Amino acid sequence: MFFEYPALLWLLTIPFLLVLLYIYRELKERRPHLRVSTLTPWKTGGFSIIPVLRHVPFVLRTIALIMIVIAIARPRSSSQMERIDTEGIDIVLAMDVSTSMLARDFKPDRISAAKDIAIEFIAQRPTDRMGIVVFAGESYTQCPLTTDRATLINLMKEISTDLIEDGTAIGNGLATAVARMKDSDARSRVIILLTDGVNNMGEITPQMAAEIARTYGIRVYTIGIGANGEAPYPYMTPWGVQMQNVRVEIDEDLLRQIASETGGTYFRATDNTKLSEIYGEIDKMEKTRTTVDSFPIYKDLFLKYAVIALVCLLAELLIRMLIRRLP
Repeated sequence: MFFEYPALLWLLTIPFLLVLLYIYRELKERRPHLRVSTLTPWKTGGFSIIPVLRHVPFVLRTIALIMIVIAIARPRSSSQMERIDTEGIDIVLAMDVSTSMLARDFKPDRISAAKDIAIEFIAQRPTDRMGIVVFAGESYTQCPLTTDRATLINLMKEISTDLIEDGTAIGNGLATAVARMKDSDARSRVIILLTDGVNNMGEITPQMAAEIARTYGIRVYTIGIGANGEAPYPYMTPWGVQMQNVRVEIDEDLLRQIASETGGTYFRATDNTKLSEIYGEIDKMEKTRTTVDSFPIYKDLFLKYAVIALVCLLAELLIRMLIRRLP
């Protein structure tokens, strides 16, 4: 057994001090002695349980306090071991955050739909290391490779279109994603690149970034997100936000080339359902189990100590009520 918060065990000095204080008070308040020639009158008076019961509430309260301190220190055990199959896969989600992702051909808009469905994908793969890269006119790492799903999901929720300079630098986004996993020793390394536009910025061309990915043995799945034809886009006017239809332009030939060169696949998502299905297909493709690891099963023991404390407090209450009713 071990404690998650062992520093709290210092609180056990409190009941120890209370015991010393109780003993001191008992000795100080001891009644004066009376010498008598015989104890016969008192022997015939019978035995009274009240003097004994008088100390029991304090003992129970002290035990309860000790149990509460142990409980809040979170005692845990890890005697058992669990074997978990792992995929041995590192995945980086490279997401376009240019302002065109605000188009509302998806519900409620492209970037919100992409984030929500990506979060579902993250939750479905608890044993893989995953990271997030965002790009528009430039790119940066939103989250490095990690198995911390809570952090991944929180950072995915924080993604918005006003994080960096506007534009579409697909090459920069892909190159940053490659840099995040080029030193990884995972059996399989995957980038899922999602964009809704045409490369128009960046120092690194998409073709060069794809070649670098192929050199490192990184497979790239590309997703073009956007309805066919036109899509409603919110514009700010003197009368508030109004919707205007804009043409959807996705360089599908480029995305196919990137996927083909790296051994991946190109997908086209035209609505929320199709995007969810694409992530589902990628999830099935990347399911080769490669290693088996052992992890301890941690069991919380605080409830047992909390119950003992509650029983002691209830017993103290009952004994106090009993003492009051005794003659």
